[in-house]
Amino acid sequence: KKFCDTTCKSAFHYQALLDEGSGFYVRVDRQLKTNRRILKKYNRTGMTTIRADVLIDQGFRPRFHTHSWKNSREEVYRFVYEFGFLSKTVNGKRKYTLITWQPYMEK
Repeated sequence: KKFCDTTCKSAFHYQALLDEGSGFYVRVDRQLKTNRRILKKYNRTGMTTIRADVLIDQGFRPRFHTHSWKNSREEVYRFVYEFGFLSKTVNGKRKYTLITWQPYMEK
């Protein structure tokens, strides 16, 4: 038996992941989780618009996303798993339109 229990095994593998190289994967994964948590918090209705600085102040970094989707108006939404955002400038202020992934977006 290599590990005393599953907790020891999990701790060992987690530490090995952190020690691996520059930790790039860990940093990216952590930021994706942060972005998803923030988008989920502010998009409770399925579609909303919010000032970009509100999200940025919470730790949101728009460069980190999992995939994108282009609508019929050629606007590109970036997604962090099931929560998407579209950057817009309204009256000189940067805002994000937040949406939730829908089945019709698969096509």
